[in-house]
Amino acid sequence: MTEIHLADNAGFCPGVRGATERLGRAVRARRPGERIFTLGHLIHNEDYTRELEEAGVFSVGADDLAAPAREASREAPVRVFIRAHGIARDVREKLERYSAENPFFLVEDCTCPFVAKIHRIAAEQSAGEGKNEKIFLCAGKAAHPEVEGFMSCFEGEKYAFADAAEAETLFRGLDFSSKTPVMVAQTTQNLSEWKKCQKLLQKYCTNALIFDTICNVTELRQTEAAELAAACDGMIVIGGKESSNTAKLFDISARHCPDTLWVSVRADLPLVAPFTAAHRKVGIVAGASTPPNIIEEVHQIMNENFAQMLEEATIKTLHTGEIVTGIVTHVSDTELQLDLGTSVTGYIKADHVTDDPSVKLTETFRVGDKVEAKVIRVSDIDGVAELDKRRVDSGKNWQMIVDAKENGTVLEGTVADVVKGGVIVFLSGNRVFIPASQSGQPKEADLSPMKGTTVKFKIIETKEPGFKAIGSIRAVAREERRAKEEEFWANIEEGKTYTGAVKNMTKYGAFVDLGGVDGMVHTSELSWKHIKSPADVLSVGDVITVFVKSFDREKKRISLGYKTEDTNPWFIFTGKYAVGDVVPVKIVNMMPFGAFAEIIDGVDGLIHISQIAMTRIGKPADVLEIGQNVDAKIIEIDNEHQKVSLSIRALLEEVAAAAEQMPAEEENAAETPADAE
Repeated sequence: MTEIHLADNAGFCPGVRGATERLGRAVRARRPGERIFTLGHLIHNEDYTRELEEAGVFSVGADDLAAPAREASREAPVRVFIRAHGIARDVREKLERYSAENPFFLVEDCTCPFVAKIHRIAAEQSAGEGKNEKIFLCAGKAAHPEVEGFMSCFEGEKYAFADAAEAETLFRGLDFSSKTPVMVAQTTQNLSEWKKCQKLLQKYCTNALIFDTICNVTELRQTEAAELAAACDGMIVIGGKESSNTAKLFDISARHCPDTLWVSVRADLPLVAPFTAAHRKVGIVAGASTPPNIIEEVHQIMNENFAQMLEEATIKTLHTGEIVTGIVTHVSDTELQLDLGTSVTGYIKADHVTDDPSVKLTETFRVGDKVEAKVIRVSDIDGVAELDKRRVDSGKNWQMIVDAKENGTVLEGTVADVVKGGVIVFLSGNRVFIPASQSGQPKEADLSPMKGTTVKFKIIETKEPGFKAIGSIRAVAREERRAKEEEFWANIEEGKTYTGAVKNMTKYGAFVDLGGVDGMVHTSELSWKHIKSPADVLSVGDVITVFVKSFDREKKRISLGYKTEDTNPWFIFTGKYAVGDVVPVKIVNMMPFGAFAEIIDGVDGLIHISQIAMTRIGKPADVLEIGQNVDAKIIEIDNEHQKVSLSIRALLEEVAAAAEQMPAEEENAAETPADAE
């Protein structure tokens, strides 16, 4: 018989109990015509909320109350209950204004005392002197209604973080040298995470103000959950999926006891009995928003229905070949265990669950899942039934494979294995073989990198005996490529730019992939200066931006341009230099009438022989050398012919003139004292 242990602190906390009892009294005493609302869900429990709606109490938002506030009257008063999590300051001010304007609009504040305390702390810390010198910090979920409520009470710099990891990142980026941090915790925050956050803050700041605001009931509940989970081989956590404290109880329980079942609504109750049957010792914990009647129902099912289920199980028998449905009671990477509602336990080996070896059962199945399988062996002596899920799945989904072939449907799956002659993809329990010739890979290519990748394919052949299917990745790739080409040619136009990779090069140009369609950049279009081959500018694999110069749809030819005015050396030169500028140049060639010097890459200037020196020379080589770097003055720019005239002589003359002027200035300076006497 399974041992069942119910936590002492399961269910409503004092704050939630007070809110529900207060609302319950109001519903029972409601007068004819009176309307009752809750501002947001009073507590995080779907069943409780549904019961309220059945009683005529509905959850509304703050923006929905303007009309009821106006319409409230003596004959039809309106009563609004503030949820246990509290509300934001601006919403509270709005409700107070409505109540002051209309005495028949009544507000019942059911904010939990622990939450109200944090509201006061936030308000007090943001008031008075030094309010702009504090940073308000909260260990909790920023989007949780409770946190949103009290964070709104602080005026100034404020942050919320879910756990110690987020706190570390936040604290590292804050400047605590000029501001004092004030830190609180969401009332349901995980106690161990809260302690970590405190230590972190003390590491970054020695004068922090830390308020312990975790509800003492929450602390007891979490401690009890950890101790109970460590002592049990199965745990049941009861509470709404939106409940923060229930989520933390589930995390704590699952950490200590991997087989943990979360029961959130009454619809989950059928899972309780088979889960209980699969364990020797089961613990029960419940979140602060869980009504006592739901906890009692779970407890009753475990004690009474469990016995009834065992009694019924002794009557029902199984037969080989029968299709059965069971509820998963245990999951490992090697097998599933199922409750079949009989005297025997069902199990399915991993290779009988799926043919896909990449599937991990612990990631795919959870306790409580329903599984349909075929019975392949029954042993009453051992009390087990071996099942095969694959046979059910493949049979049920084979028609989908057949229809996909008939309709040409594109399917998607993961390559599970590489075999001789191709690859294997599993689809809905069916094995699809894709030959190497249909894999989309080059002939005789190594297919092993395909393993584990997701591929798109079509079914090109099916064989009914044995449910065999052959697929083709190449067929899909060919269609996608054709569609891509059609779209490309439908949108191409002269001047349009594309970014693509250089696929290959010839002596007369480079071919660029524009997205499934190739275009060619002629060598003359690659550079503003003369180049011998495209390799002087590009390499295969380079990603470049090109533009369409011309195209022929019928012949599928595209002529591309690469060089632009922005890269034109003459454009760059004239934008940077003007006549009269002195520029550093490099001697690159010499002729009898002068020397050519490179000003920038692609633009040379001529230094006429008469502009090389201050005295007459026989040839440029008497003064200059190829490769020599010198300064020269720009004396003429011919934009029409793109020519530049340079002069070294002009700079030499300026230096000589300055030298002649200096002695005269020194002489005048020396005579000045005598003249003054």
